[in-house]
Amino acid sequence: MIKVIKLPDLGEGIEDVDISEVQVSAGDTIAVDDILIILESEKATMEIPSEYAGTVKAVHVTAGDTLKPGSPIIDLDVEGLSEAEAEPEPSVDTTPTELPARSAPPTPTHTVLPPSTSAHASPGVRRLARELDIDLSLVPRTGPKGRLTKDDLLNYIKDRLSKGGQPTQPEIDFSAWGPVEEIPLNKIRRLTGERMQAAWQTVPHVTQFDRADITELEALRQSMKTTWAESGVRITLLPFLMKAVALLLKDYPDVNSSLTSTGKALILKKYIHLGIAVDTPEGLMVPVIRDVDQKDVVQLSRELMDVSERARSKKLKPDEFQGATFTISSLGGIGGTWFSPIVNPPQVAILGVSRASVQPVWDSKKAAFIPRTILP
Repeated sequence: MIKVIKLPDLGEGIEDVDISEVQVSAGDTIAVDDILIILESEKATMEIPSEYAGTVKAVHVTAGDTLKPGSPIIDLDVEGLSEAEAEPEPSVDTTPTELPARSAPPTPTHTVLPPSTSAHASPGVRRLARELDIDLSLVPRTGPKGRLTKDDLLNYIKDRLSKGGQPTQPEIDFSAWGPVEEIPLNKIRRLTGERMQAAWQTVPHVTQFDRADITELEALRQSMKTTWAESGVRITLLPFLMKAVALLLKDYPDVNSSLTSTGKALILKKYIHLGIAVDTPEGLMVPVIRDVDQKDVVQLSRELMDVSERARSKKLKPDEFQGATFTISSLGGIGGTWFSPIVNPPQVAILGVSRASVQPVWDSKKAAFIPRTILP
């Protein structure tokens, strides 16, 4: 029996994916869990395994194709497959079908005119366009006698924002000044840039900088690091930060929330799932650690080691990127002091930390500077 293997639902928010590799060919014999294709979405690179064993009769995809959930991948000849599981043969209806009468097109309530270099607009509309640095010649017009209205301008702005606000880069021949190399961006890097730019444009960002004295905490971490090293558990500072964030989110539930679609109410979440930004060769990924408030530092350390490794080896599943209520971005491995992380919508806040260092801190009781470990 022939079974058509289709692309499964990959999770909320993933509407299409690019195929980076096809692992099978017609005539191959495959087993359950053998990899059929490797996909690249806006969130991760993932492998699609086969749920059946059999012989590949046809392959419907090639590397570089873009697929939607439900698209056919291969035809597989499966022994012992029931008729209910097999792909039914499409029935062909040879009865002539009478075409419905063509109805008249609806009468438009107004005419949309294309952009024009000589568009007429009120002084108020022109002033708003100047403030927002918008070229009115690019805006379609719907006003009487081809006039450009304020609604036309606002609709143009909304349309640009809905498309991620990705600007068109000017064409520049950089080779005029020396040798160059053009490297295509993979889908993860390309869409990460678009999403971050859209977030920066649509979410009000205010950054508060501070310093935390973690001298005693660092001493505890070093002690635990030595204790758990034999068990293969790497105790870093991040799990302690996650626990601190979990405690604070309970004290300040507004920060563990999202705005409703109307913007008129807050949805307070009774769970604490933290997104942890991970830098990989493919680009920035943010897997989610769930129920952080219910786990200890060692449990969190194990999970962080697992998701970090699987993120870098492209083994994370789509649902492991979903459901975060707050995000932590750590640049401790890079260094530096302060930076402004970008909020990850629909979350309302994000914590950014840099590398801790030993610094002189004034002790008024001892009337002297003493060394303390300070985290920016």
